[in-house]
Amino acid sequence: MKDGSALVLFSGGQDSTTCLAWALERFERVETVGFNYRQRNVIELSARPRVRKALTQRFVNWAGRLGQDHILDLGALAEISESALTRPMAIAICADGLPNTFVPGRNLLFLTFAAALAYRRGIARLVAGMCETDFSGYPDCRDETIKALQGAINLGMATRFVIETPLMRLDKAATWRLAQDLGGEALIEIVREETHTCYEGDRTHRHDWGWGCGVCPACKLRAAGYAAFRAEKA
Repeated sequence: MKDGSALVLFSGGQDSTTCLAWALERFERVETVGFNYRQRNVIELSARPRVRKALTQRFVNWAGRLGQDHILDLGALAEISESALTRPMAIAICADGLPNTFVPGRNLLFLTFAAALAYRRGIARLVAGMCETDFSGYPDCRDETIKALQGAINLGMATRFVIETPLMRLDKAATWRLAQDLGGEALIEIVREETHTCYEGDRTHRHDWGWGCGVCPACKLRAAGYAAFRAEKA
């Protein structure tokens, strides 16, 4: 395992793009992994190569560090889940208090599969965009979940992976601010123009904060964070 390398869980959204920039600033070699789990917003997968290309074009110092991209098929998640992210249903809050956009086991599987890939690639650090400050009620975004999973993976693979979650304590305004700190307005522009966060997979409506339906929880959170971020600078 090489501690100077990292594998970023990269969906093509705002958070994972910020995490990718964070990793490129810190590690000598950075690879990315995305997951096709038959998500309704599968359009996010098409954003991934655009973001990677934009980062290498706008940030020459990062271009030499960005390595191979991987896509893993986790279609079984869609088969076993009843979620608004994998089924054609309206977004709502369930009886247990969780939003029905929660896909049970998703982040647990993502990190486990990423660790298996990183094991083969000789990569010691996994970087993921989980956040418990602005998370949508997802228990697999909590810091205690990630720490427990890191321990289980290391026991099960007899290794010393470190799962980095640079956004864990940040709200969305702070995530925008981190992007600016890492790459200035050039990175902010990449996030606005190229990334995809909308749960509905909408790329027809353009807003100040980027593309999306503007009404789903992911769009509302991103929009509110952007407004707060810009208000700080006014």
